[in-house]
Amino acid sequence: MNEEAHHYCVFETAGGFCGIAWSGRGITRFQLPTKTAAMTERLLLRRLFKGEPHASPPRVQETITAVRRYFDGSETDFSAVDLDLEGQDAFFVKVYAAARQIPWGHTTTYGALAKALGGGPETARDVGLAMAGNPVALIIPCHRVLAAGGKIGGFSAPGGVSAKLRMLQLEGVHLHAPEPAQRSLAF
Repeated sequence: MNEEAHHYCVFETAGGFCGIAWSGRGITRFQLPTKTAAMTERLLLRRLFKGEPHASPPRVQETITAVRRYFDGSETDFSAVDLDLEGQDAFFVKVYAAARQIPWGHTTTYGALAKALGGGPETARDVGLAMAGNPVALIIPCHRVLAAGGKIGGFSAPGGVSAKLRMLQLEGVHLHAPEPAQRSLAF
């Protein structure tokens, strides 16, 4: 990652406190909601080389407004938001571009994204790694990417799978959390 200082701000939404960081080229990081501004800032700064709080310029403010609409439950499209993915793996950047095409209220699977990128089943794991390392979750809608068979899969953001389910429910997609493993008692 480059050594340029990134500006950031923390803001409140109906889902909690989010954080956004940017460079002169676009959004570099996005932190999904947490319960407190301090927690959001701490998580955001973990992923920034240098971060300085700053008032958001108009293009970033437009994205913040869109994020607030999203967590209010309004259909929102982030595909035109300028991103700065400098330093990201070239394959991951392709995965992120493909994921940005998944519209509101729709899902796909790791395997389907891998196939769309010309890869086979083994590439699905790489797609999963890209989603787990997504620096701008929500704007790159990794929550819309599911495991094989439409199963929820994992989610590395605060709240884990429950947060992924809530985001999908905001979009009208209803999945169910996996049942806890049952212990088999054999005597």
